[in-house]
Order: sequence, then C-alpha cells, then structure tokens
Amino acid sequence: MLPEIQSVTVYCSSSREVAQAYFDAAADLGRAIAAEGWRLVYGGNDCGCMGALADAARAAGGRVVGITPQLLVDQGIADQKCDELIVTQSMRERKALLESRGDAFITLPGGLGTLEEIFEIIVGKTLGYHAKPIVLLNIAGFYDPLLAMLEHGIEQKFIKPKARRLLHVSSTVPDAIGHLKLLRAE
Repeated sequence: MLPEIQSVTVYCSSSREVAQAYFDAAADLGRAIAAEGWRLVYGGNDCGCMGALADAARAAGGRVVGITPQLLVDQGIADQKCDELIVTQSMRERKALLESRGDAFITLPGGLGTLEEIFEIIVGKTLGYHAKPIVLLNIAGFYDPLLAMLEHGIEQKFIKPKARRLLHVSSTVPDAIGHLKLLRAE
C-alpha cells in the first residue's frame, strides 16, 4: 500500500496559445485535486494551463504550492496568489522540489519542459529513486505519438517492457483521479 496522498505535483504548459480543451482539462484537474483535499504542487506560473489549473484549485477551496525559478519571477509570470510560492535559483532546483513535494504526479499535455519533467520522473521511478504513482493525462490523444514511441523503444529493446507499468495513462480527469484513489485504497 502506498502512503496517503497529500500533495499531487502536476506538470503542464504555460502556453497561452493552446486549444481550449487543454485549458478545460487543467481547470477540471485543479478542481478535482481540491475536491479530494489534496494540495496542488505545480510550476508556479499564472499563465496558460498552469494558471487555469491553479485558479480552479483555489476557487474550489484547494491549497496551492507554486515552485518557480527566479528567472520566471523576473519575467513577471509567477503566481503571486499561491498559498506558498517557492522561488528557486535554477530549473534543476525547481524540478527537484516539484518531485520531492509531490506524493503522486499527473502530467497534462505540455511542451519541451513538460516532456523533460515527465521523463525525469519516469526515469527516477525506473531506477528506484521513488515509487510514487505517475499518471499521463492524454487529453484529446495528445500523447498518442509519445506512447507509440515508447512502444517502439520497447520493440527495439532500448526500453525494458516493465516501463509500461511505470505510469498510468488516462484520457479523462475522473479516470486519473480515480486511479490515484484506487492506489491509495489498495
């Protein structure tokens, strides 16, 4: 049985230009995390899906912890409405805190930074640095090409087949939350 989930780290995009479906999923996820009484830990910026996620969690009565580097604070995009805003000196420090502060991880669609974060978490689990649950939230099939690439890597023997068990793929927010609740109950 896994330890009780108190905080969920969410990786997602800060882009303001993505389709509305991604903003909607981010807001739904923020509300769902708050409804479970879980603390939201995220990248600490108030733009794009990050902003939608945090605003929805707050509006639903949730506690929000943002972790962002000084570089992004200097750009004026840090979420000053967080219950706790942690400012780091580097992206590496930010990623380490995002990992350590979460009891579980959910990844919404995102860009290069999101991909880097999810792969670092998967590799950490592969190597045994943590055993925390990982959910890939595959909204509108966004991660289908990535999942196909992982299968290709398994077929070509670059990736061990056990990698399939390292993360749970969900296509909806309720399924992602349900998966984490199920793990908690086991």
